[in-house]
Amino acid sequence: MRRSRMATGLATALVVLSLGPAAARAQLMIVGNDQKPKFDAGQQTMLPPGHDTLSIIDMSKPAQLRIVATIPLDNTIAGPPTNLAIAPKGDIALVANSLKAVEKDGKWQTEPDDRLFVVDLKANPPAIAATLNLGKQPSGLAIDKTGTMALVCNRADGSVSVLTIDGKAVKVTDTVTVGAGSDQVSAVAITPDGRTALAVKSAVDKVAVLTIDNGKVAYDKKNDLPANNYPYNVAVTPNGQIALVANTGNGGSSDGNVDSVSVVDLTATPIRIIDHITTGDSPEGLVISPNGGFAATIEARGSNRPKDTWYYHPGGAASLFRIDGKKVTRVGEATVGALPEGAVFSADGSYLYVGNFIDSDLSVLRVADGKLSDTGQRFKLPGQPASMRAGPQ
Repeated sequence: MRRSRMATGLATALVVLSLGPAAARAQLMIVGNDQKPKFDAGQQTMLPPGHDTLSIIDMSKPAQLRIVATIPLDNTIAGPPTNLAIAPKGDIALVANSLKAVEKDGKWQTEPDDRLFVVDLKANPPAIAATLNLGKQPSGLAIDKTGTMALVCNRADGSVSVLTIDGKAVKVTDTVTVGAGSDQVSAVAITPDGRTALAVKSAVDKVAVLTIDNGKVAYDKKNDLPANNYPYNVAVTPNGQIALVANTGNGGSSDGNVDSVSVVDLTATPIRIIDHITTGDSPEGLVISPNGGFAATIEARGSNRPKDTWYYHPGGAASLFRIDGKKVTRVGEATVGALPEGAVFSADGSYLYVGNFIDSDLSVLRVADGKLSDTGQRFKLPGQPASMRAGPQ
């Protein structure tokens, strides 16, 4: 969600169901639960901070998810649901907090934060190993395939922070300006070869192309790509041939109109957009399956709006796309819960899990024979899922 995400302290009770050597080697999903925004009849109110959490979920058995730990951790729903990631070795996770809660005139409001948390996943229980200060409103982030570099978009600064990773030691080494703060640099993805990154500039309908050389990140405005209406999320296929950009439209919220996914040809010189595919209203979540054969967008479809809004739906939706080389085709959809945000594919690609913010659960969808279907299962979470990522796989 674009307009509201915040903070939590470490005073919340720690929940650990089990986390031993087997869990440490498992295929994991992390989910940031933001407990501050509440929706009642489509109206949002802000509650006091102090109750946000991070859930670590074992998905080694795709049909039987299991929460292995939930720890107190500030996180927010304002921004793409990709403000967190697990390093390739599975030893640490990075979680950015874009907005923090402040009390003004007796009411809780939000303002830009600058914190990024390094979470030690191998500690028992998992724990914050370090807190870094980045630019204003750190939002979408990505870790490269080697696990030695991360990029974090500072949405209110128009910049991207460059981080080096050495085991559990994470340091900020550079900050690269890619636009004005008003451009809203929101999400970033790194190609598998580690030489290129794409960062969406939502408010100006552009995708910045960053070059990476020996740990140095450079940006040239003349290489910006013309995306569609309000590009908000971006992902790269495992083979590095294409990237997908989710365009949410309407300044980043539902309006009842269809939106689109842009296809970026990463093998072309210069890199270029080669297609736009229609998808449902307000696709915010965007995820590509581990084998690169499918992608999914997660669409709000007015599910957080008052019921008398003409484009209100009681649930959002997930759209499934087949990827065949550089050809991307929308092949189906499934209804999910209210205000869906992020999504994760199982390691074998047979399941898609979608975080339903208002419902505080995950929709469990089946991917089989090129089709997407709802299993009818809902996996209950200890909070409202604002963001989610998988790994290592």
